[in-house]
Amino acid sequence: MTGKVFLIGAGPGDPGLITRKAVECIENCDVIVYDYLASPALLSIASRQAQQIYVGKKGGDHTMKQEQINQLIVDKALEGQTVCRLKGGDPYIFGRGGEEAEILKAHDIPFEVVPGITAGIAAPAYAGIPLTHRKMTSTLAFVTGHEDPTKSESSIHWPSLAKGIGTLVFYMGVKQLPGIVSQLLKHGKPKDTPVALVRWGTTTQQQTVTGCLENIVEIVQKAGLRAPAIIVVGEVVSLRAQLDWFEQKPLFGKTIVVTRARRQASDLVRQLNELGAECIECPTIEIVPPDENQPMKQAIENLSTYDWLVFTSVNGVLHFFNQLFEMGKDVRALGHLKLCTIGPVTAQQLMDYGLKTDILPKTYRAESVVQAFEKTNMRDKRVLLPRAKEARTVLPHALREMGAIVDEITAYKTIAVKGHDKEIVSRIHHADIHMVTFTSSSTVNNFCNIFPDSINNYLFKKQVCIASIGPITSETAQKNGLKVSVEAEEYTIPGLVKAIINYWK
Repeated sequence: MTGKVFLIGAGPGDPGLITRKAVECIENCDVIVYDYLASPALLSIASRQAQQIYVGKKGGDHTMKQEQINQLIVDKALEGQTVCRLKGGDPYIFGRGGEEAEILKAHDIPFEVVPGITAGIAAPAYAGIPLTHRKMTSTLAFVTGHEDPTKSESSIHWPSLAKGIGTLVFYMGVKQLPGIVSQLLKHGKPKDTPVALVRWGTTTQQQTVTGCLENIVEIVQKAGLRAPAIIVVGEVVSLRAQLDWFEQKPLFGKTIVVTRARRQASDLVRQLNELGAECIECPTIEIVPPDENQPMKQAIENLSTYDWLVFTSVNGVLHFFNQLFEMGKDVRALGHLKLCTIGPVTAQQLMDYGLKTDILPKTYRAESVVQAFEKTNMRDKRVLLPRAKEARTVLPHALREMGAIVDEITAYKTIAVKGHDKEIVSRIHHADIHMVTFTSSSTVNNFCNIFPDSINNYLFKKQVCIASIGPITSETAQKNGLKVSVEAEEYTIPGLVKAIINYWK
């Protein structure tokens, strides 16, 4: 059986700009053949069984020649595999997708084209440049700045471009910028025509420089701007000054390390990305079940003997209910219990199971817990407290002071993560970052154990900011020799994000 090939446009860089159909294809494919400009985040969508093959081309450094790529996708399809050919931007706009489709057709291999948002449209939009504007121009041309080197002469008709088109967008033209400018001026384009170059458009690394035909070459050289970049020529570039929105985000240009466990990091990463930051995921802990699960099982069997069930974290909620359901029980087993959660996020996780907390202390501090329970008689009340193996004793101590009988049960434990990506390690060692975030004491301790040289030699010297989710985490950071510059007032992920924004305001 012959497989099928999907020629997919991966979009311009922002993984959120990929189409819904493209996501479905990636989720269900057997093989992904991907380019240099395809966002790494898109690869995580694929199943773990999918084979991933990098065939990128970067500044003359070609992993594979185009002929080899063509043969690769043909071979994989003939093996009966479903192949995603993931290409940056749109496969049919300067992406050589047409050539690949011709090869597939020649071998009678079924294929589909899934269009993507091309960088020529998206990068200017993220730079505040509308390519057409009723008051300025109604004509637009996409031009390659890097023609086929085997062609005997250029197929670009420069006189028409210079005089007949309002907005010109050049792909892959940074190295050829002097020649492009020369041709446009030679054929009558006014020297004061605005020009912009947008590098890594739509990503948190986006960089935009502007000028006019007369001085743009010098400006780009001075800025050290390199590929990949889109060149925009035309009066619409002048609108950037008032329409720039992406680069005005509060955290744009900031690189932030997220040390949270990978499964939990997505919410923090998403919020920081939306605010313009580039996030480096460097999980220092992993949440795993305890070594011995019998105490949890025994406590669940004896739920009828308890008066209160107290959760201190989202993980405590998740692991408790996983065990509850695994034992064939459901939320009705909790019908007689009073419930307490520490923090609004934990309360929301409990609400996801249809249960509303009876008591919600404002903070994890003993004083706050005491205040929350001050109108409740806890004398001789039995309390079940499923939580982390490494948890502090503040809460059970406060409850026992009130006269409660507390059973602490290990619901999960945190372990250190080893074997980080070499690129991440290199960036942290060389302090190519602005901030490191910590969401628990264990993330602090493990980060310091993994990167001791960075703590001593780089983080202090480069004045990298340390952001903490709350006073307990901050105290641990300080014990490890770190100076905490940002601390959340509300000990939640939204609270941490708010504190980070305020720090850089």
